[in-house]
Amino acid sequence: MDKKIYLLEDDKNIGELVKCALELSNLQVECFGTIAAFMDAVEKEPPAVALLDIMLPDGNGLDVLAKIKQKNPQIGVIMLSALGQETDKVRGLNLGADDYIAKPFGVLELAARVNALLRRFAPASSIVRGDLSLDEDTMTATLRGVKLELNNKEFNLLKYLMQKEGKALTRENILNAVWGYDEGETRTVDNHIARLRKLGIDYIETVFGVGYKFVYRE
Repeated sequence: MDKKIYLLEDDKNIGELVKCALELSNLQVECFGTIAAFMDAVEKEPPAVALLDIMLPDGNGLDVLAKIKQKNPQIGVIMLSALGQETDKVRGLNLGADDYIAKPFGVLELAARVNALLRRFAPASSIVRGDLSLDEDTMTATLRGVKLELNNKEFNLLKYLMQKEGKALTRENILNAVWGYDEGETRTVDNHIARLRKLGIDYIETVFGVGYKFVYRE
């Protein structure tokens, strides 16, 4: 999913103002004046964030919120409404809204909140456990501030162990996840584990009779 924003707002003036403000923040925005058009677009291509008005000509934005969160919980939702009553805010938040802004609102504040929500819903590209960190975007690992020299298999092995933190993994499990096969020379796993330990990664425990597990200790 890219950083596309859908705005459901029947007031064209407000829609254009919001669209311009968000586009200045390098966000792609599509505006919809009816629930029907909005839901059709969501069905075809879910957005990263949905901005929903409550009072609409063909229904209620809170009902739209409920449908979105039921089918596409990964979409961030900000409610926009002239209804400033606490009960409306509570209902929206209980239905799964991630933020709520009452009209009139500042477009710069709205843009900041949208960007904050995008950061919150962004998929994690790094794994950090104390002094050990992995960055999947750059395929690099750092231990106590020092970059580790890992080949592709070593990096993917360490990533798999960290993702399964605390779980005892058989050598066959590891072979299948990292090398793509579950039958073969399990000594390969032992050799790669030894290499990671030699680099100073002492969070990998041997589970006798089973295999290995990653356990972070402060």
